[in-house]
Amino acid sequence: MKLLKILVFLTAAMFFTTAVKATGKKMTKANLTYNAGDYTKAIELYKDAYEVAEDKSEKTEIIFKIANCYRHLDDASHAELWFKKTIDREYQNPLVYLYYADAIRMQGKYKDAEPMYAKYKELVPDDQRGENGIQSCKIAQKWIDNPNGYQVEDMKFLNSKERDFCPAYGRNDYMVVFFTSSRQGSKGVINGATGELCTDIYQSKQDRKDKWSTPVPLGEEINTEAEEGCPNFNKNYTTMYYTVCKMSKNKVQGAQIYTAQYNGESFTKGEPLQIPGVTDSMVVANAAISPDENTLYFESDMPGGQGGEDIWKITKGEDGKWGKPENLGNEINTPGDERFPYVHPDGTLYFSSNGRIGLGGLDIYKAKLKADGHWEVENMRAPINSNADDFGIVFQANEERGLFSSNRNGKDDDIFSFVLPPLKFNVSGIVKDEHSNQPIVEATVKSIGSDGITSDTKTNKEGSFKFTLKPNTDYVFIASRQGYLNNKQRESTKGESKSKDFKETILLSSIAKPIELPNIFYDFAKADLRPESMVALDKLVETLNDNPNVTIELMANTDYIGNDDANMELSQRRAQSVVDYLIEKGIASDRLSAKGNGETKPKEVDVKVNAQYSFLPVGTVLTEKFIKTLTSDQQEFANQINRRTEFRVLRTDYIPKK
Repeated sequence: MKLLKILVFLTAAMFFTTAVKATGKKMTKANLTYNAGDYTKAIELYKDAYEVAEDKSEKTEIIFKIANCYRHLDDASHAELWFKKTIDREYQNPLVYLYYADAIRMQGKYKDAEPMYAKYKELVPDDQRGENGIQSCKIAQKWIDNPNGYQVEDMKFLNSKERDFCPAYGRNDYMVVFFTSSRQGSKGVINGATGELCTDIYQSKQDRKDKWSTPVPLGEEINTEAEEGCPNFNKNYTTMYYTVCKMSKNKVQGAQIYTAQYNGESFTKGEPLQIPGVTDSMVVANAAISPDENTLYFESDMPGGQGGEDIWKITKGEDGKWGKPENLGNEINTPGDERFPYVHPDGTLYFSSNGRIGLGGLDIYKAKLKADGHWEVENMRAPINSNADDFGIVFQANEERGLFSSNRNGKDDDIFSFVLPPLKFNVSGIVKDEHSNQPIVEATVKSIGSDGITSDTKTNKEGSFKFTLKPNTDYVFIASRQGYLNNKQRESTKGESKSKDFKETILLSSIAKPIELPNIFYDFAKADLRPESMVALDKLVETLNDNPNVTIELMANTDYIGNDDANMELSQRRAQSVVDYLIEKGIASDRLSAKGNGETKPKEVDVKVNAQYSFLPVGTVLTEKFIKTLTSDQQEFANQINRRTEFRVLRTDYIPKK
């Protein structure tokens, strides 16, 4: 029995030792493959190692590494699955919450991602990526629901079943496009980082009927057994900058920037660009040349960055040689990845980042260098950006149109076109009588723009008018008609990012009858204006300034309750209070007079009053005799209507004093 126990123990020990050795060997191979960037193969090796591993913590570590492989492959759904397994096994590295949140945000699951970012922020409060993720989830749906006006279209003629990305125009008429593709026909072996053929640079041309030709790869001067991609041209399309990444089994390889000369038909053999301080093992890729060709922007993981891959630049000296690389600093770069720089012909820098507030994955940002030397960075928002990776943008000069890359809709990288259609603004309106609510025919409506352009029109038989408006402009629309006071409305197209049709109604007051001033209030038995009355009177000031040739009589009225003489004296003081206020506001005193009517001018019910108080028939005069026929509640409403301040136009030929 004792011997049996010893044999069992020895057998178990031998099995454990063999398993440990097997696990260690498989893990070493898997780690080497992972570090070399062959994530597809690394997944299988890690799964093999998991089968022989017995230690729970080691198994959990393997699951985390498998999840990371899927993260590097941009396979968000599988990354979500494996990071979730890691969390369920109580993995201690806080990054698991960040990467899990990133994976589910890339699938548009913003509500699920937000608490995971909050968990990461709790564990690593100094890492801005946690807070950025929270804010991204809060704002993402708003951006999606309110797109910024760009129209995006899949460039189906350029795309294949494999990856197609990083387009570049090759001619100033924009009818030649170069781009990167791993489609069938590309040279080289399978790239373990993508599971597809190594990429080559392809070319397509557009004919006069807007049809794109079948893409063809460039010749052996450019495409080799290595990975080539991400072309970028100088202003005159005579020099192409592109990226070359050589492949090597189980060895970390960097990336280099190459240049080739282009005569419009063919290229010279590509040559590596010499950048001071750069070694072969560094990633130096995706170059973008400035319009003056004195600054070259690129992405790199070289030491001295903010984290991940950063945007760097080199500048030509007086001797024409490139200087040492300079990091663009934390106004551009983040602890995440900043990639795929592009310089617009106007000097604006565009790049992609997964370390800022955005919709998910890589988002495209635009950055303007201000006069004080600081960068102003703005997210391009939806529909340029999506919850997936969006990158590699290029513009046509002087137009808001161009091309970019995205792996949205669960597909491999594809090329998309974008255009911002010219904004179109119109205003249509109607001019109505304020009291009868009937349209006013043949009224003149004048449009005055902040750009100095003035135009006018007449209302039709429906009282309608219409104007075309310009972007980024303030407008005033002034309506006038003989027998009415002028009135106006305002609109502005400033800040509008979408085409829009504005609707306006301009109400004109007839001068044939007294015009009531709404919301003029006094304390009981007092003539002092209450503060809330000032708003209505300020509107009257505006009306008088819009109608400089009229003079008016201000009239205050009371109900029948109380002493007649006292009511008359109180109403006179109230009318004078209004006149005094208008004079304080700059209205000439000889345009104003005050009259107290007491209870002698009861209100005649019009359409406007009837619409609010249906128990008062149109045309009824609210005399004491009539009011006393009403219920007690109705009597209070009728007395309130009689307690009013109004004015009537005395003259329309007043000449203002200079």
